[in-house]
Amino acid sequence: LTVGILPGEDPGAANPGIAVAIPTGLGEARNALVVNGSDAVIAVAGGWGTLSEAAFCLKKGVPLIRLASELPELPVPAADSPEDAVDWAVDQAKRRRG
Repeated sequence: LTVGILPGEDPGAANPGIAVAIPTGLGEARNALVVNGSDAVIAVAGGWGTLSEAAFCLKKGVPLIRLASELPELPVPAADSPEDAVDWAVDQAKRRRG
């Protein structure tokens, strides 16, 4: 199930791959919600918003893996494929949950 926590108020603005869209109207402040509600995060492409989510992850200790060469070099692991990223994220989430 894919859930999108959207920065705007229009649920129709969600990516077509999103099954459940949650419009927040919070703008970029919603990045903190994304990280606080996550057991692990996969950073996929993006720009400054993705970078701010990565910074929140590093600050809060939420496991983060990157799957995009466009992102600046971050002190986190990089996945070679989406499957590898998901496997890593699920493993990290299970560890956090105990």
